[in-house]
Amino acid sequence: MTRVLEAPPRHRPRPSRTTGQVPPPPPPPGGDDGPDGDPAPQWAVLDNVVLATIFFIGAEVMFFTGLIFSFWILRLAAPVWPPPLQPRLPLGVTGVNTLVLLASSVVMVAAGRALNAGDRGLAVRRLATAAGLGGLFLLVQGYEWVRLIRFGLTVSSGAYGATFYTLIGTHAVHVFGALVWLAVTLLLAARGRFADGGTAPFRACALFWHFVVALWPILYLSVYLL
Repeated sequence: MTRVLEAPPRHRPRPSRTTGQVPPPPPPPGGDDGPDGDPAPQWAVLDNVVLATIFFIGAEVMFFTGLIFSFWILRLAAPVWPPPLQPRLPLGVTGVNTLVLLASSVVMVAAGRALNAGDRGLAVRRLATAAGLGGLFLLVQGYEWVRLIRFGLTVSSGAYGATFYTLIGTHAVHVFGALVWLAVTLLLAARGRFADGGTAPFRACALFWHFVVALWPILYLSVYLL
């Protein structure tokens, strides 16, 4: 009679002497991909440049909130606003200029979609259009300021002139800074910097640009209309 050799039994956990229950098997040494695989890599939710931009925008929100509240405190304390014999602000031209700045934000969104679709040429053209609209906004604002100064509205014209140039001028400085950032982003996009999918610098620039654009209607409503 031929004897069949059986494979040695695999190691099985033995019952505990105290409780008589079998302990659960040990967990697999690998990660989630398999019993012996390496742990899956952990990716950051936000890139560092985007996260830094968000923190910077948060500080800017607090800064402009303080300026706007100071403006309203001075305005409500004044018996007449605007003061007599002071030039009135150009509502119509600035209203059209507001639409120009809002359009630049829409074009920026379209540039991001073109970049995600891999169409670098279209993304570059849309970024150039957004930069052109931002530059046009600054040119119109500068032209209106020159006219207001000729009509007698200066920083030394009391609270009316001081608050106007502080709020609107500070925003103009931010638009100029965002425009420089946008020009650098445009140059990087034209050189194919974002072709490999690393679009974090573009997303950070777009985030700050949208903030600057969204801030302007609040200032236009507070300073020009109300």
